[in-house]
Amino acid sequence: MRWDSQRADRGQLALPGLVRTVRTPEFADIVFHEVHAKSVLNRVPGASRMPFGWTINPYRGCSHACTYCMSGDTEVLLADGRTRQLGDLKVGDEIMGTRRLGNQRQYVPTTVLAHWTTIKPAYTVTLRDGTALVASGDHRFLTDRGWQHVAEGITGQPFLRRGSTLVGGDTLAPLDKLAVEDISMGGDEVLYDITTGTGDFIANGVVSHNCFARNTHTYLEFDAGHDFDTQVVVKVNAPEVVAKQLRSRSWQREHVAMGTNTDPYQRAEGRYKLMPRIIEALAASGTPFSILTKGTVMQRDIPLLTQVSKEVSVGVGVSLAVLDRELQQRLEPGTPSPQARLDMIKRLSDAGLPCGVMVAPVLPYLTDSREHLDALLTQIAAAGASGVSAIPLHLRPGTREWFAQWLARERPDLRQKYREIYGNGSYASKAYKMRLGERLGPLLRRHNVGGNSWPRGSLPTAEAAQPEESKPLSGEQLDLLVQQNQDTFNS
Repeated sequence: MRWDSQRADRGQLALPGLVRTVRTPEFADIVFHEVHAKSVLNRVPGASRMPFGWTINPYRGCSHACTYCMSGDTEVLLADGRTRQLGDLKVGDEIMGTRRLGNQRQYVPTTVLAHWTTIKPAYTVTLRDGTALVASGDHRFLTDRGWQHVAEGITGQPFLRRGSTLVGGDTLAPLDKLAVEDISMGGDEVLYDITTGTGDFIANGVVSHNCFARNTHTYLEFDAGHDFDTQVVVKVNAPEVVAKQLRSRSWQREHVAMGTNTDPYQRAEGRYKLMPRIIEALAASGTPFSILTKGTVMQRDIPLLTQVSKEVSVGVGVSLAVLDRELQQRLEPGTPSPQARLDMIKRLSDAGLPCGVMVAPVLPYLTDSREHLDALLTQIAAAGASGVSAIPLHLRPGTREWFAQWLARERPDLRQKYREIYGNGSYASKAYKMRLGERLGPLLRRHNVGGNSWPRGSLPTAEAAQPEESKPLSGEQLDLLVQQNQDTFNS
């Protein structure tokens, strides 16, 4: 079916620069919104410790938003002292949040930045004063012992129990009347959530956590739940905009990274063909660049990458963490098979291009055995990878909730072990990281693929030459490195 025949009426969405909306049987359940962007070359925040200062993301979508949520009839405190039901709030509404002042909290006005719905199992939390809070199991409330989830999760995060005391009231203090009397689970319900400037809001008189969703879809009249996974924004004029930005006299030809947020070689790139012209624009301006992907669509551009690598420094990274095809399909449905990615690594190597491999995320007790890692590194080395970095699973909010459900369904025998490894945090324990390092070190050396936190070949030459001690693997780097590797877990 021709994509040109799938036009939608312009103005259908409040989407700046919308050209058309496309639906096609090639991409079941996904809608593409083609837009004309004003800017595509984006600066990384100044406080970042990443080894690049600029990024390009021609696509927006295929990523995950947190899923904390509450019933739509929850009364939310407005900035003027009145209340409004959560389901009736709108982006831009002024409500009350909180902020810390020493050891105390105080009320402060904040703005609703995003608002959406989802369908999830609902829990009813009944307080001693009769207040009923209806929320998802992964929703968090502030207690006298810090933030706690409504229901128990698999990674040891604190959760509410009978007697837990919530924070709220006029004084923002733990009050006896706000103690939990009962928690009961019901069926699936339509639940709502918001993003606010303070990261919280006042729900039925108690302090409630909110979700930090990306505004790039919510202010475009998409919800941040199902829509964020199925509504993809395509910047169809990205090559032309990038070329114009690179011609600016102020452009200093700094390293530009692609693939640190959304995959530039997701399947739609086979139709839109944005990357060849972006690559040509970068090369023509003398700008070094890097690409991180798990999409085998990149094979199409190997001749072009080979050509431009003679003009500018190019880094290429491929993510590959699971060798077993059955497990890979259960964890990463819809992504290229391990063999397809190994074939792409070999083609890159045969073309004379460097290719670093991110073995990320390494899954405790699933893909971290010496046998699995040895077999995986054997094949990666045989394919000609220039370097390898391995990173353990990072259970950031969003991934944590999805993976908890997956593990409970697929491998309930591992739940306690994951609690022991992750405790109350997003990162694996120091003891686990040490065990993994001791297991990996000899294997990386044996296969001659070891390197820095960023594998050899994944960065342009200048960045790759930096000494290891100058660029430690920070939590922020883990966020970016693991993000697109784990996004597939959330689909």
